[in-house]
Amino acid sequence: MYKTIDLFAGIGGIRLGFEAYNCQNVFSSEWDKDAQEIYAANFGEKPYGDINLIAPQDIPDHDILLAGFPCQPFSIAGKGLGFADTRGTLFFNIEAILAVKKPRAFLLENVKRLTTHDNGQTLTVILEKLQNLGYRVYSQVLNSLHFGLPQKRERIYLVGFLESIDFSFPSPLGYYQPLTTILEEENSIDKSYFLSERIKEKRWNAVKDNPPFPSIWHENIGGNISALPYSCALRAGGSYNYLVVNGVRRLTGREMLRLQGFPDDFKINLPYSAVRKLAGNSVSVPVIKAIAGQMISALKVYRFGLLYNS
Repeated sequence: MYKTIDLFAGIGGIRLGFEAYNCQNVFSSEWDKDAQEIYAANFGEKPYGDINLIAPQDIPDHDILLAGFPCQPFSIAGKGLGFADTRGTLFFNIEAILAVKKPRAFLLENVKRLTTHDNGQTLTVILEKLQNLGYRVYSQVLNSLHFGLPQKRERIYLVGFLESIDFSFPSPLGYYQPLTTILEEENSIDKSYFLSERIKEKRWNAVKDNPPFPSIWHENIGGNISALPYSCALRAGGSYNYLVVNGVRRLTGREMLRLQGFPDDFKINLPYSAVRKLAGNSVSVPVIKAIAGQMISALKVYRFGLLYNS
């Protein structure tokens, strides 16, 4: 059993992926009050608040550090200031904890734009700092659509090991589940989710080609609308009509969590507006689970090799 800590934990998607391999979480941190509330309802513990207010040496010993560190400084939706943005410096909290606690491994997640921000210099700084702590680091962009979820969501994942461990990111599954497994029955959905006739007519007049059914309609920045048999990436700051089911209604909170791979027994104890934000900020659990499986296997292979060679 490996011990983990869950930093910038959100609603616990990364934790869920590692708990699938019997990892035991010993510490969590998340400053957002809504995220704390839903996290506590599902994991039985309220995350510690501002990570700046706890000294690295006071964090419990652990084997694997997990962190979906804030992406706003690097995202297209944000101002893209990187380390010039104070939130961007939260990466250095991770660096300080790794330096003091020296866990055997870590998994970090961020937006795809981190790979190109400041012509790649931001990612170069991050990788250098992790390597200078003695970690062998692997990085790759993975798409949730390739791991069974009907959501096109590209994120970069950084995996590091303190030992010289060989690691490979999981291979794509090559398929995604149909939207029918995600969407709720129309007749069970409250009328408040359905578009007004005016907005619905505007969507239907603007949609490209003949939309498939079922489909999720996406409106981009230019106002163009595409209807796809999967969802574009959920966004915390997206408008209420950013994604529309079959051109007639908004996604429900449960549907958004399903698009991120959360199980149906995951408790929702917050209003819709909060769930939209938190689901948009979350990770895709099946992707995390696939990476966790590869990490656990790599650690076991390394341990077996030490035992065999001794």
